[in-house]
Amino acid sequence: MRLADFRYEEIKKIVVELFTQHGINSMPIEGFALAVKLGIKIIPYSAYRHQNGIVEIMEKQSKEGFSDGECIYYNDNCNSYERINWTIMHEIAHIILKHLEESDVAEAEANFFAGYAIAPIVLIHKFNIKDFHEIPRKFGLSMEASLYAFNRYQKWLRYKSEFYTDYEIQLCKNFGIAV
Repeated sequence: MRLADFRYEEIKKIVVELFTQHGINSMPIEGFALAVKLGIKIIPYSAYRHQNGIVEIMEKQSKEGFSDGECIYYNDNCNSYERINWTIMHEIAHIILKHLEESDVAEAEANFFAGYAIAPIVLIHKFNIKDFHEIPRKFGLSMEASLYAFNRYQKWLRYKSEFYTDYEIQLCKNFGIAV
């Protein structure tokens, strides 16, 4: 689902404000660290493995993870660290963006938030990434997510103005990168 252009910009600004407020300024960007700074509890499914049937119920809710507004529950048994990090960031998005119910719009916003938070486009540019194969090493994304990030970056290159936005400048400052 495609969001309105203004909503993408709002989400980018929210991510940069979060990073600025909570001192997120090094790579790779970890959802776990951000969640801790936000006071969000992170609970692996395996914490419930001794309670009959609970993990199965959680997996029916979501194979990868979900949040209840205060805690993030994630499946620590079937995914790579990169996928778990994505899931944590996706669930942080639901909490920060105050999604109260499931919808296609909420999922699209959370996916965009997670992708932008883990691999901000301006940082891909500033690190002079030329191929999506370079992204996993620098940003800690899976190959699939790296391809999406690189496609967003190529679109950004086609349509960006010659000037950085205020939030892009702030993000570069946060990471100690000259604009």
